[in-house]
Amino acid sequence: MTTSAPPRPRPKAARLSPSDVLRVGGSGLRSRPMRVFLSALGIAIGIAAMIGVVGISTSSSEELNRKLDALGTNLLTVSPGQSFGGGDAHLPDESVDMVARIGAVESVSAVGKTDAKVYRSDRIPKQETGGIGVYAARTDLPATVGSHTATGQWLNAATGKYPAVVLGTKAAQQLAVSTADPDTQVWLGDQWFTVVGILNPNELAPELDSGAFVGWEAAQRELDFDGYPTTIYTRADGAAVTDVQAVLGATANPEDPSSVEVSRPSDALAAKAATDDTLSGLLLGLGAVALLVGGVGVANTMVISVLERRAEIGLRRSLGATRGQIRTQFLCESLLLSALGGAGGVLLGIAVTAGYATYQGWPTVVPAWAMAGGVGATIIIGGLAGFYPAVRAARLAPTEALAAS
Repeated sequence: MTTSAPPRPRPKAARLSPSDVLRVGGSGLRSRPMRVFLSALGIAIGIAAMIGVVGISTSSSEELNRKLDALGTNLLTVSPGQSFGGGDAHLPDESVDMVARIGAVESVSAVGKTDAKVYRSDRIPKQETGGIGVYAARTDLPATVGSHTATGQWLNAATGKYPAVVLGTKAAQQLAVSTADPDTQVWLGDQWFTVVGILNPNELAPELDSGAFVGWEAAQRELDFDGYPTTIYTRADGAAVTDVQAVLGATANPEDPSSVEVSRPSDALAAKAATDDTLSGLLLGLGAVALLVGGVGVANTMVISVLERRAEIGLRRSLGATRGQIRTQFLCESLLLSALGGAGGVLLGIAVTAGYATYQGWPTVVPAWAMAGGVGATIIIGGLAGFYPAVRAARLAPTEALAAS
């Protein structure tokens, strides 16, 4: 009686260590460098777009915060609006002194609009004003609004009584005045005024950039200025800005507070930042679309790779590789390809942000969460893009794969 030999146990497939998985996955990428480069480039462009948008927006916000820290957010302006009857209102002569009596007010100054016009020469036709307003100004205006002279000096107790003028930066450009000295004069109010100073730009009070400023007394004597302030600038204690803003109208014009307009210039800068944030959200959406397109490119690359490498898959399965190992190999290739594009995209996004911020004179700020999120997004995209090709490769039977090669 013969007995059959017991069946030989099927050898177990060798386990692949993480380093083996990376090595096998990397070898697949190295064999097709140009295709890998183009696929990774699609991912990189999407990530760079997202990093660049976030970085530029953050750098812009940081620059705005730096400006607000320097300029202050406690500046308030008071100006006359419309009277109850619909006509133009005006602030009382004593409105500046009344505002100064508010306890939380640190400083106050004012300008008053005149009817005079300013020209570079007395030969220029009077209808060509250039949009430059002539204002009577108090000597303490720069300290309140935070203005500084680019050349020359501001009006003082002496020059404020005589035909002397300080030009805003845009007004000086329009009049082709670049220096302030005794020999530089402009035709203002049918007489010559000496330019004693030119102001630097002021972002909190941009209306000053297009003005020509003469002393309060000189304006009353030489330009028939009526003495009514048209804009009062007030610096309030930072903790009491809202409270001061609430009472400024009634304080400046107790008889008709409804005709007084009170504003906070820093709110305009904050509104601009909100607009920039909205635009950044739109650009982030476009970056996400680019990233999705890059993911489709990775999926396409991996599907073609599976089709081209059926012989390799069949040979590995014949030598004992399991479906799980084949699936892991192709999934690893997809993740490596996406990670390569993501790393390149992060570096490109940082470079774009740094270049643009440097050009604009901003600080370069790229949030760490944006960089980490960019790399994380590429890993997710790589996993999703490589899942189907990896499963398809794992389902190929050894004989089918070898026969199709």
